[in-house]
Amino acid sequence: MKLLVIGSGGREHALAWKLAQAPRVQFVYVAPGNGGTARDERLRNIALTDLEELADFAQKERVAFTVVGPEAPLAAGVVNLFRSRGLKIFGPTQQAAQLESSKAFAKAFMMRHQIPTAAYASFEEATAAHRYVDAQGAPIVIKADGLAAGKGVVVATELAEAHAAIDTMLAGGNGARVVIEEYLSGEEASFIVMVDGKHVLPLASSQDHKRLLEHDAGPNTGGMGAYSPAPIVTPKLHARIMREIILPTVQGMEQEGIRYTGFLYAGIMIDAQGNPKALEFNCRLGDPETQPIMARLKGDFSNVIEHAIAGTLDQVELAWDRRTALGVVLAAHGYPEAPRKGDLISGIPAHTEQIQTFHAGTTLVDERLVTAGGRVLCVVGLADTVRGAQTAVYDVVNRIAFDGMQYRRDIGYRALNRKPLN
Repeated sequence: MKLLVIGSGGREHALAWKLAQAPRVQFVYVAPGNGGTARDERLRNIALTDLEELADFAQKERVAFTVVGPEAPLAAGVVNLFRSRGLKIFGPTQQAAQLESSKAFAKAFMMRHQIPTAAYASFEEATAAHRYVDAQGAPIVIKADGLAAGKGVVVATELAEAHAAIDTMLAGGNGARVVIEEYLSGEEASFIVMVDGKHVLPLASSQDHKRLLEHDAGPNTGGMGAYSPAPIVTPKLHARIMREIILPTVQGMEQEGIRYTGFLYAGIMIDAQGNPKALEFNCRLGDPETQPIMARLKGDFSNVIEHAIAGTLDQVELAWDRRTALGVVLAAHGYPEAPRKGDLISGIPAHTEQIQTFHAGTTLVDERLVTAGGRVLCVVGLADTVRGAQTAVYDVVNRIAFDGMQYRRDIGYRALNRKPLN
């Protein structure tokens, strides 16, 4: 059978790579894909981004099912469109995707369903937002309401920074809105599940590194690295997150007449006492969390997706490599503000049982691989320990080169330095 993955990043490369491993899968189309998917003989890039054209293609090529990677097509209603054509697709509808596409919707939803989260207020008018920030004080979190590719969040440690973020996010009006949240301290984990409308199947735990620089300094990014499993998510905490956050979300959506299908990603803040609160929801797999998660996943993932589409997720189980997978993102010069494109990339090794390199911001120009986006590559290593995975990854990273390459040298440091919760 032939499959389709929509997207062009490292998440989509990892998804397509995993799906293509199933013996019954002929190949996986990736739309539009990147330089790495172009070089994989089991994957086929198609230069389509228009949703109607993608649906036409899926019908013409008799694609067995489609998996949506990024948030923008979900918010634009790609699942609704495909289903209206009788095409099988895994992802949330446009209405369900509001959990990510509108932070104000998500926060109000969490409050309605008593899902633990930070206190908040939302504003469309700057003066009221500034007044609220002055009353609350810093640190405080300012979020752009709509989709922002993982970068529409400012954790302001000073009031001046908060006020500047408000002015930037509300510039121009036109219905712009900010959500201002209480600052939560603790350790963050990524909790990702698959949902078929009723049943929930958790993926392996993971932890992302959002800030550009070591020890979580510098600006927020789409993510500079991740590892799985995340030691902070103990079996007891896992059960609590499912009970207090994930299941109430799926059930709450159903109560409001919205059947949730697709991946559901909860960003969880865990305080010093081990209490979890939901920071945000994403209606898709995380990037770069997907890369180490897919590296650890065993078995036929296409079969799992088919069960998810059929509403029978309760009939499958996931098997995981017992090893730790750790991924380091290599970013372009100028990322995240103004990433440079066109730098020649060299030194990427072939995939092995221990090391995989997933492409994101890459493209082929005259058969030469060059940078084409902010986050360029994600190198993933597997080993029995976090330290071992780190060593394996950074050994490879040191052999990859492109002008202006930047990356964090401490991915996984929280797992190495973590002390037991009080």
